[in-house]
Amino acid sequence: MTWTPQTHSPLAYFAMLVADDDDFPLLETVASLAMDEYPDLDLNLVPNALDRLVQRLHRRVPAKAAPVERLRVLNQYFFVDLGFQGNLNNYYDPDNSYVHQVLATRRGIPISLAVIWLELANSLDLQAHGVSFPGHFLCKLLLPEGQVVVDPFAGATLSREDLSERAEPFKAQFGLTGDNDAPVDLFLQPASNRDIVVRVLSNLREIHRSHDDSQRELAVHERLVLVSPKRWEYRRDRGLCAARLGDKRSAARDLSVYLREVPTAPDAPQVSAALLQLQQS
Repeated sequence: MTWTPQTHSPLAYFAMLVADDDDFPLLETVASLAMDEYPDLDLNLVPNALDRLVQRLHRRVPAKAAPVERLRVLNQYFFVDLGFQGNLNNYYDPDNSYVHQVLATRRGIPISLAVIWLELANSLDLQAHGVSFPGHFLCKLLLPEGQVVVDPFAGATLSREDLSERAEPFKAQFGLTGDNDAPVDLFLQPASNRDIVVRVLSNLREIHRSHDDSQRELAVHERLVLVSPKRWEYRRDRGLCAARLGDKRSAARDLSVYLREVPTAPDAPQVSAALLQLQQS
């Protein structure tokens, strides 16, 4: 496996990776998010490291092993032998979202650990998917014995009781209480590769916002607009971030697009006022 980011700028490379849902390389796309922070990074360190992990894993799997046995070997290898786990001591470190760093430290957040775990699971022909569970990204597998849900942060499988308990605080946000209560399976729908990338970027955006780092936040917004061009709130957020950085022309352009596409948005009056202020300044 060889990647060729050197022939493109980081943003152009990312745009190429996310252009087509039918050929959307999850690992490569998530790994490429580190290129702004680490401009000298040799991105091929990631597939090379994964290839080595896959080879070692496959040597541990008995010939003709049933899916449940492959899963048992995978979890023992990933969580116990290799020691991948959640970074409890520094959860909000941006490095937890950068795959090359997670591979080096074997510490990460749920979604970055999940991306690596899914690569290994898929190499064993397991039917594994990421799950955008509210609050905490998970993985699930469909086995002949039934569905298995794995928490990549804790290295544990979760029962339906565990999942129901975790989902309960979020049901009110979705209006799923009382007569509208919903089964936990509603929160276990497979996440697309595009969804996973958006969630990684959203995590990074919130980290940079919390540190008032508008320059790094803008780099995240650039990618959110590329990966979800019809999510007009990403265009709005990029414009507001550009305005904070003094780029009035780019800010006005993005805010104008937002108001054109969603003129009845609840925040349209506030965005209009911000746009007018940019145009008059």
